[in-house]
Amino acid sequence: MSHVIEQLLRHGAVAAVARVLLTFPFWGSGLAKLIDFSGGVAEMARFGLEPAVAFNVATIIVQLGGSLLIILNRCTWLGAGALGIFTALTIPLVHHFWSMTEEPFRTIAFHTATEHVGMIGALIVVSILAVYSKGAGRGPEDGRRH
Repeated sequence: MSHVIEQLLRHGAVAAVARVLLTFPFWGSGLAKLIDFSGGVAEMARFGLEPAVAFNVATIIVQLGGSLLIILNRCTWLGAGALGIFTALTIPLVHHFWSMTEEPFRTIAFHTATEHVGMIGALIVVSILAVYSKGAGRGPEDGRRH
């Protein structure tokens, strides 16, 4: 059974679907901010990010551009790096649970911040896998001594 799963995981279509799924929170948010531009601007203003229009435009560019690079598996490190930095910055700017006193907002912000840390890890992993996928199908385990 593990051979079947391994073969499935080596299939390029599975990797492509995984990249689309991994980036969904980013391209979904970027499209929402693009489609409802005034809503995106209002969101930026609500978090004190001024000029709100410029922050909304920058967010759209990072979210859609970074996602596209990962999905296309081109300069994946750049797309993942941009999204990772963006995600890290949202923790002190938006999800600063340590300074919140009102529940349930403090707990929600804590869980969101910890999920963001996990997403940053996943973005690092997709970058590592992109490097190995360009090296004749070798995986990270191929460099270990047996």
